[in-house]
Amino acid sequence: MMDWSLIHASPFYELTSLLMMATIVGFFCLLLRQPMIVGFIIVGILVGPAFLGIVHSHEHIELLAELGIAVLLFLVGLKLDLHLIKTLGLVSLATGLGQVLFTSLIGFFIAKGLGMDSVTALYVSVALTFSSTIIIVKLLTDKHEVDSLHGRIAIGFLIVQDLVVVLAMITLSAFGIGSQENGVGFTTHIAMIFLYGITLLTFVGVFIRYLANPLVNRIANSPELLIIFAIAFAALMATLGNYFGFSKELGGLIAGISLASTPIRDTIAARLSSLRDFLLLFFFIVLGSQLSLNQLGHQVTPAIVFSLFVLIGNPLIVLLIMGVMGYRKRTGFLAGL
Repeated sequence: MMDWSLIHASPFYELTSLLMMATIVGFFCLLLRQPMIVGFIIVGILVGPAFLGIVHSHEHIELLAELGIAVLLFLVGLKLDLHLIKTLGLVSLATGLGQVLFTSLIGFFIAKGLGMDSVTALYVSVALTFSSTIIIVKLLTDKHEVDSLHGRIAIGFLIVQDLVVVLAMITLSAFGIGSQENGVGFTTHIAMIFLYGITLLTFVGVFIRYLANPLVNRIANSPELLIIFAIAFAALMATLGNYFGFSKELGGLIAGISLASTPIRDTIAARLSSLRDFLLLFFFIVLGSQLSLNQLGHQVTPAIVFSLFVLIGNPLIVLLIMGVMGYRKRTGFLAGL
């Protein structure tokens, strides 16, 4: 392996090397007409421990990545006002719950068919219901489809999935050993999750009703302060979402929804879009650097089987659920993708 001691001498040098590599790889992606996300993940693989091993300042890169997540979901939330949520709430709830139920059920039997024990199959089946909110929202943003009907429905059932998966993972963790003590812990944990959720929603409701418009009107004349406030609020809600046992994504999304009814939402979205793209670069680099290619060879068959199921089965499940609810096949298929 090459000597990267000069780059490791300062986090700034590491950041510079990442930006240069992202520029070069991104240029080739542009020539090949591939999504920039692919290029950034490739950069992560290259700079990760499996290849060049350039990145040592993981905490700095991950901090930028987490801030990018908060800003991304915040900007999506700005497009989802309460009227829109009420309109699409039912289909998002039904699609999200249905997709989690059928995907986990079918995934469990596939895992058992591949020779996994019941506990492992259960964890794998729940994991198959995960959809990367960040990647999907980024793709929708790049294609300018966040405001489309299928884009809004997809974001809606992603939120439902996040909530269901949180509860599912708590349940699996609590009953992993099967003792009565864990059962008591499970009940307490679920109660706390609901309490935190009610507290968070109450805060958001009060903020939207009494504080949002007066506050943004007060600072709207100062573009600098407006942007600092928007980033701070997104980071705060992402922190609260994570602290309360949900996710940073959900917290950032709620922050955007809280300001979606204000007259300056378009101004904030326009000013933060470039910052979002810059910060998300580091999320995809972190994602790529964490891929362990050494262990991939032992899991090729299960990986292919589960990938085919997710790529083909999930869109069909969403298509069927939305078809029952009266939506066109094209809308259901695009939302499922």
